[in-house]
Amino acid sequence: MLEATVRQQVTVPLRFGDGYATTAQVMTFDGLVDGKEHLALGLGDWQRALKKSAAGGRAPLVRPHSECLTGDVFGSQRCDCGPQLREAVERIAEQGGFLLYLRQEGRGIGLYAKLDAYALQDSGLDTYEANVALGRGEDERDYSAAAQMLLALGADRIRLLSNNPDKAIQLEKSGIDVTQRVPTGVHMSAANVRYLATKASHTAHTIELPLAE
Repeated sequence: MLEATVRQQVTVPLRFGDGYATTAQVMTFDGLVDGKEHLALGLGDWQRALKKSAAGGRAPLVRPHSECLTGDVFGSQRCDCGPQLREAVERIAEQGGFLLYLRQEGRGIGLYAKLDAYALQDSGLDTYEANVALGRGEDERDYSAAAQMLLALGADRIRLLSNNPDKAIQLEKSGIDVTQRVPTGVHMSAANVRYLATKASHTAHTIELPLAE
């Protein structure tokens, strides 16, 4: 795998809509294999977490988070992306680690295509069927750049904050030692129940939905 390097690091104070605030070290990169402008947010005492990991201790907590304009910015209830982002920032800040903000809108198909898929979902298709109906893959995300970012940061061992088993599989194939998979919470709304259930049943996401009464 080609080597990536950190090109810039800046301090960015963060504040979420519910008032939670923290500070991130936001890093950009040169040499990413897909040429996209992905970001790494160093949260909490991430430097100490890296030192502990290098000495054989607990690995830093890391979430690769795929960009979701509708969920992350506009608070869309059709997915759980915004609440997952908010949860991940706080949990990582508490323990020390990184949030990788990956420019992979719509599981890699882009914003306009994602909205086209939403229209197909409104006609009855599920989230994966809709992508396929558009002539795209169910999930086109590639985590090679994420692995490059982690290696550039010295995070070759991580605890992965994700419900998605494919992230762990791809990162391990790219040289990242995933020492533990840590699930996120379940962020369910009336508008995303089918979406979450489909992720759990179709791609084995670790999502435990409450049983209907």
